[in-house]
Amino acid sequence: MSEATGAAESADPTDQTESNAEYDYDVVVVGGGPTGCSAGVFLARYGLDVAVLDRGNSSIQRCAYLENYLGFPAGIDVQTFYGLLHDHVEEAGCALVREMVETVDRTEDGRLTVETQDGTAVTTRRVVAAARYDVEFLRPLGGDEMFVTHTHGDDEHEHFDRDYPNEDGTTPLDGVYVAAPVSDAEAQAIMSAGHGAQVARTVLEDIRRDVGYPDDVAGHWDWVRQEADLTGEWADTDRWREWFDDRVPDDHGLDETRLTELREREIERRLATYLTDDEIERRIQRGHERLLEHVDDDAILRAASEIAAERQREPQSRFHIVDIGLRVPCVRVRVNQNDEFDELYRKSHWRHGDSTQLNQSNQSNL
Repeated sequence: MSEATGAAESADPTDQTESNAEYDYDVVVVGGGPTGCSAGVFLARYGLDVAVLDRGNSSIQRCAYLENYLGFPAGIDVQTFYGLLHDHVEEAGCALVREMVETVDRTEDGRLTVETQDGTAVTTRRVVAAARYDVEFLRPLGGDEMFVTHTHGDDEHEHFDRDYPNEDGTTPLDGVYVAAPVSDAEAQAIMSAGHGAQVARTVLEDIRRDVGYPDDVAGHWDWVRQEADLTGEWADTDRWREWFDDRVPDDHGLDETRLTELREREIERRLATYLTDDEIERRIQRGHERLLEHVDDDAILRAASEIAAERQREPQSRFHIVDIGLRVPCVRVRVNQNDEFDELYRKSHWRHGDSTQLNQSNQSNL
């Protein structure tokens, strides 16, 4: 799995729960639209074994052109958007299975089994339903209680009860979560993605509680930081131990060995979220390169041609006076087309915010 921020709780050697070998996946997400993909990314980045199954009736496929999803100033076509979603899912470490789910049921020993129309059957600890239009596959688990019937004249229409799941995605069924269909949380694509992430965080919190984490540290935030911010008392591992111990109730019920294992795992996971400058730069470059894979080749070639032409038009050397809101001006000197450096010339007679042209004496000092 690529660049996940922690190890899977179920697969960790310090875990005292049942062996992960008894299940094909930790979580199966049914639905590969914004909701399901968002949930899958959050779950897989934590280190869980996740499968996202997608070959159903996706609501976003009915969108002619997506114009209000943040990050795409001129909008994005649905096909490219879908490609980005699925690429992100796989990059995070999910298995993307292009099969339609037919049923989700529970075996006699309590394991959840997901079966597809193609005959594939996998076992999982947890299921996240993220299919807006069709969740009939959940009927073997919840029966008629999760469906409601409406009458329109002589016709009766049955559909999933959107009030069946709680706002956080939990349901009366152990290990079963519903991220879609729900109420207004999926009214727009960007809202659907947010709700998928919310439900994924609920799943992670439940998993962490199950393996023994106290309530006050069971929540999970997927957020990386700059290593330069790890300073002062928080650069000391003992300070993290104090932080953890302060949140453990007296009646936690765990033996000291197990509690110590959980504490050290949590500290290791949190410290791993601090990135060096080199690692940040590497991820920036990789992120840009991965985006280019989804841009039309012709568009890339046109942009490259325009950049090359612009560079040819630029003079070999020139000066730029830049007002950076300080009491000294920043002078950017372009030595040639590829090399630049900034110098700050401290002239006491220059007023704050003054970005007038350099006089002849100043220019002669460059």
